[in-house]
Amino acid sequence: MVLSLRKWISRIVFAIIFSMLLILATGGYSWLVDVISPVHPYHKPKGAAMKVFQADPMIPGNGSLADRLRWFYWYGE
Repeated sequence: MVLSLRKWISRIVFAIIFSMLLILATGGYSWLVDVISPVHPYHKPKGAAMKVFQADPMIPGNGSLADRLRWFYWYGE
């Protein structure tokens, strides 16, 4: 079996260039994601914020059967 040194060197050079381009592409992608994405998507909003919905509405406990049924269909509880 004959081993060609020129063939092995070209394969090693190809593997090195491929690895460098792969690292460059993944680094470029992560840099692009950092540039495009917002600073911190889960931080608390700044400024004067108002709550515009009622989180836990009062459940009619002593209402009539019709009120309780209406409540069930309206809120799904």
